[in-house]
Amino acid sequence: MDLQRELRESDIHIPIIFITGHGDIPMTVEAMKAGAVEFLTKPFRGQKLLEAVQGAIARDRAARQERAEIAELRKCFDTLSPREREVLGMVVTGLLNKQIAAELGISELTVKTHRAHIMEKMRAGSLAELVHFTDRLRSVPPRE
Repeated sequence: MDLQRELRESDIHIPIIFITGHGDIPMTVEAMKAGAVEFLTKPFRGQKLLEAVQGAIARDRAARQERAEIAELRKCFDTLSPREREVLGMVVTGLLNKQIAAELGISELTVKTHRAHIMEKMRAGSLAELVHFTDRLRSVPPRE
């Protein structure tokens, strides 16, 4: 359990399968809440361990893919200027160009230009995709 805690605090992401002969329910709950893939108590069938390892590999593959996608989105987001970030926040809440222009005290044409730059820099093909990207970025903790 201490190793699992240390790995998490060090931001090291590897799947963990606990195997113990002395596990109890509180220990199992704690391990699973902390991200363990499986908690096996002895004795167990070899097939159960094989299934746990296969599940851990699949889960790790998906988590790595998700982290890579989020890192790419962050990289795109970091290219936005402060004004583009401001416009992005308003666009994804559903405000119209005219409303954004009035709120920021700029022309509607300037808002359209910012929106075009945002779409290009974020590599979004549609407003729905842009909103989805923004939601994904908000769903992860900020970088330190």
